[in-house]
Amino acid sequence: RRRQRRTMAAAAEKSFFRRPLPSTCVAFSSAEGRALFSAALAKDSAEPYFALAEQFTTQAEPAYCGLATLVMCMNAMAIDPGRLWKGVWRWFSEDMLSCCKDLELVKREGISLQEFARLARCNGANCKVVPGETCTLEAFRAQVVWSTSPKSKNGSDFCCSYLVVNYNRSVLKQTGTGHFSPIAAYDAQSDLVVNYN
Repeated sequence: RRRQRRTMAAAAEKSFFRRPLPSTCVAFSSAEGRALFSAALAKDSAEPYFALAEQFTTQAEPAYCGLATLVMCMNAMAIDPGRLWKGVWRWFSEDMLSCCKDLELVKREGISLQEFARLARCNGANCKVVPGETCTLEAFRAQVVWSTSPKSKNGSDFCCSYLVVNYNRSVLKQTGTGHFSPIAAYDAQSDLVVNYN
């Protein structure tokens, strides 16, 4: 029993549990995070939040952030995968997104922005890629505002467009490098977004 505890303690020293957010980020559940989200809701800048929340997916593998993001967005857009998930249900899951890259390879190295777009397209989504180096801050902010604003036409629920960002986590002082995340809300006053992680 004592040996088992030592083994568990040694493993715990070499692993992470809920690493603290860097000062560049605000925890969604914190008082500040709730206030920012409330402000975004009050200003109609959280249109994608609820549809994405209904489809929230935690990535099954450390390098599956692109796949999990794509699954959330395609399920939120109600795209029929045309094949069974489990039982009689047709639903996207990460393990169904192997048409463009072997999942064992994705587990080791993740996917690129171009591979993300290719996976989206071959599974029925329209996808426009705008590389960060070709986009000004003003153009990006305008896209954030557009993507988080209501798009209802004549009272119908019309929201089938999501903004996904692919960014370098180290810029935000986070662990790791590339990451994918859908934008769910925007607070213009603080110029901060809610992204699903």
